[in-house]
Amino acid sequence: MIQRRAPDDAELMHPVILFDGFCGLCNWWVDLVLRRDRAGRYRFAPLQSAAGERLLAEMKFPPGFIDSFVLVEGGRAYLRSDGVLRVVKTLGLPYNLLYAGVVLPRRVRDWLYDVVARRRVRWFGRRDACRLPTPEERARFL
Repeated sequence: MIQRRAPDDAELMHPVILFDGFCGLCNWWVDLVLRRDRAGRYRFAPLQSAAGERLLAEMKFPPGFIDSFVLVEGGRAYLRSDGVLRVVKTLGLPYNLLYAGVVLPRRVRDWLYDVVARRRVRWFGRRDACRLPTPEERARFL
């Protein structure tokens, strides 16, 4: 699913990854992208943060939306497998090899995404508080 709106200047410069700040898998994903994105391309915000809620509202998502990873890029929101694949494509080897999954129909990709998403707390745990960026990472979080 892709939703569209007019991007602001900051988003034209940097795609924003919105993630569930309490999810262990989501936080692992953010850590991975921070390590692999040496150019500092991506910015981050928990879905539950003021910045995350503002972006979601601008993109016309319902209040309290935390059902999916969201990549906001170029005025569009890319959800589920679409968002993940757009990010892995930029992370270099071996992660960019996962982009080959784009050949699968979106229905199949999103079904696989949903299988993991439904089990993410059981498999990866849940945090008591949202991830706090280190001083070095702070500039990359909204």
